[in-house]
Amino acid sequence: MSSIDDVLALVHCQRRIFLFFLLSAAASLSISYAFVGIQHQTPSTKLFQQQTIQSPSILEQDTKYAECFKIIDKCSVSGQPSEDLYDSVRYIDKKAFKLYPNDEAKSELRERAHGSWKLQLATGGGRFTTFKPVPIFAFAMIDEHNFGNGVGLNQDNIILSLSGPHYFKRRQMGIGIENMYLFSNEVKPPQFIADSMGLGKTPEDYTADKSRMPTFTMIGASDKSLIARGGTGGIAIWTRLEKDIRPAAYGM
Repeated sequence: MSSIDDVLALVHCQRRIFLFFLLSAAASLSISYAFVGIQHQTPSTKLFQQQTIQSPSILEQDTKYAECFKIIDKCSVSGQPSEDLYDSVRYIDKKAFKLYPNDEAKSELRERAHGSWKLQLATGGGRFTTFKPVPIFAFAMIDEHNFGNGVGLNQDNIILSLSGPHYFKRRQMGIGIENMYLFSNEVKPPQFIADSMGLGKTPEDYTADKSRMPTFTMIGASDKSLIARGGTGGIAIWTRLEKDIRPAAYGM
């Protein structure tokens, strides 16, 4: 998911869409948007149960893994990269087959990724090896069925957000977009915006038109941090938010 890879493409798209709406309002354009209630299935409004998932034994035995994640956690919380951050992430990435050797381990990784996250650090795609702070408030949300992301002023004031079903296969998560929200109200955008965003497209639709669904590969997750790689190689690091972002983002 752009200059910091697939990870930020939806964020950049959201910023452009938000500017479009602001300019439209300023010019008093007569574009009607249908605001409706949340119609897609969502989990309970209770906050996520941020419980620590029991790590596979291989993670407990790998002391280097623990050392690397201490570095990653510190950087994700502070939002500032360190000199050894990239090497720490790369260690976990390169050891993925050992760290997550079976379906059970991969499932536990996906469960650890559930929650509300703030995007803190990202690299560019390809061979970029430097993490840079993300200068805006951008969030991601993963629950049992859906993935969501968006931008705002802070975790209590979300301006624009998207949501849709996720499609997991091993450590990869394909992202569908079904719903768009402005200030936590669901909105139906003009068709040209919906088409440019792939709103409502399923994995079968992407296959049919020979395009690629936005996809993350999960690298690692802890109580504090989530690491994922986008389709062109860029890596993003999120820090776990203290509370569920869904009420502010989706009006739950």
